[in-house]
Amino acid sequence: LPTPPARLPYVPQVPPMALLGKVTATTFALERPLCVFDGHADASDAVWLAVAFANASAAFRNPQSRADVPPYKQLPTARSYMTLETAAAAYSCSAPSPPVLRVGGDTACRDQGRQDPCNGPLPSPGPYRVKFLLMGCRGPKAETRWSEPILLRTALSPSAIDPGPARRGSAVVVIASILASLGAVLATAVLGALGAKVWGSLCPQRLGTGSFIRRSYRTHHIPPALPPPPGCGCSPPGLCLSAPRAPAPCQ
Repeated sequence: LPTPPARLPYVPQVPPMALLGKVTATTFALERPLCVFDGHADASDAVWLAVAFANASAAFRNPQSRADVPPYKQLPTARSYMTLETAAAAYSCSAPSPPVLRVGGDTACRDQGRQDPCNGPLPSPGPYRVKFLLMGCRGPKAETRWSEPILLRTALSPSAIDPGPARRGSAVVVIASILASLGAVLATAVLGALGAKVWGSLCPQRLGTGSFIRRSYRTHHIPPALPPPPGCGCSPPGLCLSAPRAPAPCQ
């Protein structure tokens, strides 16, 4: 009987740090298992990633050779597959490597229908569980624990979008328009009141000046003329002196 692989305490997980595209509708990022297989791996060994639907992970069986590795195209029927074959040395503590892996990032798998195990886009939101498996020339040598369920993002169809928020948005726009109109009316009224006040403060000064000018030309305020003194130039002079009460007007 083959020797069962060593059970390692490592649990794969999605990186906790903020990362662009960490989980999408067809892919997710995964921490690299650095230093996990040191002491178990030889130079010729490879590390695989097993991907399974969460409800099918318990039924997954480790392949005994590379020829038995379940391919990506069997995921819809077998409910699991293996991908990301990598030399074990790439996961050693001293290996310079990117901090994360991208599961489901190879679109050529789906388009070309390749037979070899590949890293194709995940066909549904899942959820999925993953584990790393160290394989040598004689079969599995060590394996990690299964991850917690990983659920991908789901895009909403247009028919599932609630039109209620749009109606509420229209009502908000109408209310905002009414408030803006009332604000404009109020501003116009305030400006009109200020203009009337300024105009009223200027009118008395102008009216006073006009009244003064008109009063200087009103003749009914001029006192009646006094009778001309003797010798006013009338001809003959005797006519002016002969009328004691109402002198004759000069001609």
